[in-house]
Amino acid sequence: MSEFFAEIQHDFYQSFVEGDRWLLYLKGIGVTLEVAALALVIGIILGVIVAVIRTLYDQQIPSRRKFILKLLNGISQVYVTVIRGTPLMVQLLIMYFVIFASTRNQIVTAMLTFGINSGAYVSEIIRGGIMSVDKGQMEAGRSLGLSYATTMSTVVIPQAVKNILPALGNELITLLKDTSIVTVIGLRDLTKAAMLIQGKTYQAFMPFVGIALVYLLLVMILSALMGALERRMRQSDRR
Repeated sequence: MSEFFAEIQHDFYQSFVEGDRWLLYLKGIGVTLEVAALALVIGIILGVIVAVIRTLYDQQIPSRRKFILKLLNGISQVYVTVIRGTPLMVQLLIMYFVIFASTRNQIVTAMLTFGINSGAYVSEIIRGGIMSVDKGQMEAGRSLGLSYATTMSTVVIPQAVKNILPALGNELITLLKDTSIVTVIGLRDLTKAAMLIQGKTYQAFMPFVGIALVYLLLVMILSALMGALERRMRQSDRR
């Protein structure tokens, strides 16, 4: 038993302490969080735009739908279908080796890829949330003289956010974990740091189990934050 613990201690020292290798993990965590955070912002912006376009199209009478709205709705449908119908890794490889082949900016490529991918899923989440709000809310806002955009931004969307917050939290957690595939384009995130150290020490157990625990910790922190936000919003409803 003592030999087992001695071996674990030796592996831990080689994987995390020797040569300040913990710094690689720390930098990897920074890259992972940076990509996830920026991609989330892009995903929410795209998701809101696409969701509003598709909701407006669905809510209007077919005879009153203008050409520009039909065009935007068609583009939105193609966007959602293509993004949700193709693997994220393939999208990342296309962005890096085809679209951004001349620049090869890894951070920007990863950020845009994950943001565009997340936007397709977020749009469906938000659209479902908007459709769950009673139609009378929109009618009440319009009857008060508010424009469609104002009613949507000040009346409908705030109510929809409360309904979709758990789903958005799940999307953020999924996005954070999916960033591990950026290793295929050479970006030194948390997973890449473990792969580099495994290549130096020839030990896979400690580096990969270590980053698995780090990902688990990050997810637990995010889950706790989302839970606190949900409780806060429920308290505001009681008031």
